[in-house]
Amino acid sequence: MTLYNRNNYILTDSPLKKDLLKLFKTDDKLTILDIGGCEGEESIRYSRIFPFSSIYIFEPLPENQKLITGNLEKYKVENVILMPVAVSDEKGISEFHVSSGHPDHESNELDWNFGNKSSSLLSPEKENNQKWLFFDKQINVNTLTLHSFFVENKIDEVDFVHMDVQGAELKVLMGAKDCMKKIKAIWLEVADIELYNGQPLRVDIENFMNYNGFYLVKSEIEGQVGDQFYLNKNYFKTFSIFSKSIHFHFKKGN
Repeated sequence: MTLYNRNNYILTDSPLKKDLLKLFKTDDKLTILDIGGCEGEESIRYSRIFPFSSIYIFEPLPENQKLITGNLEKYKVENVILMPVAVSDEKGISEFHVSSGHPDHESNELDWNFGNKSSSLLSPEKENNQKWLFFDKQINVNTLTLHSFFVENKIDEVDFVHMDVQGAELKVLMGAKDCMKKIKAIWLEVADIELYNGQPLRVDIENFMNYNGFYLVKSEIEGQVGDQFYLNKNYFKTFSIFSKSIHFHFKKGN
């Protein structure tokens, strides 16, 4: 099964499924945020794991919003809410750098868009990006903060955040302000090299998360880029990390 096929990707279980099911039950009514949702693939995967949850997908690009709507209809997903905005450290309007392109070595017949997955609130550091990846277009997009999202939607807690924002991780996290303590778990992308100008590096993310009371329980880095999984100490008392598994439990009263 090739990775570069929309249908195959969506129908394949999320690599986080086993870990999330140690945290939550399938029939829990969770609040999940998919920030930088692109075409909605991850939200659809999470909707299968937690069909009774409310999943908010944040995506500022109009072209991707159309793809999300189409995918939600195609896969008959009813518990995902599209938020057509970017998440940042300020509420307002920001310039957004739109990516495009296709690798020369990949077939044009593949049902997969390689180029639309690198757009960012930050300008690209072109020397460190793939040569086939272009940022020829900038648009203005509406932004909100996680803090404003909590307040305006009267949300008390968020159970899980999946974040893929191409270098803007600290913008998103800093915009949460005191609502960081109301988020139970966060999965995000980190890098040891600046792919975008002003991008925080992995050590910056780790320091911020530790300062704000989050355990790093899983780190999957390949080369200079990867993903990390964090749990909030307000909700989880103990944990241990092994090569293939994570063990943790809720604090009493949560």
